Amino acid sequence: DGEKGFVKIYVKRGSDKILGATIIARHAGEMISEITTAMMAGAGMGTLSQTIHPYPTQAEIIKKAADAWNRTRLTPTVANLFATWLRWRR
Repeated sequence: DGEKGFVKIYVKRGSDKILGATIIARHAGEMISEITTAMMAGAGMGTLSQTIHPYPTQAEIIKKAADAWNRTRLTPTVANLFATWLRWRR
């Protein structure tokens, strides 16, 4: 099933700063959030081009964000304990 649609990202001339976007597609509401988040964070087109986009689901990005958040909770002490435990298990 090929989906049809249209995406246009408006960029400030001479830079990669995103000014806005137009998305016409079945899941436009889900896709525009990536653009608005990039705009709010000051990320440009270079950052968007380096982003790894999951395939085939769009919802997979939520899992990836949750995984990233969980990694921030891993303090150095817990990381050392975990590494010691893994070495012991080998």
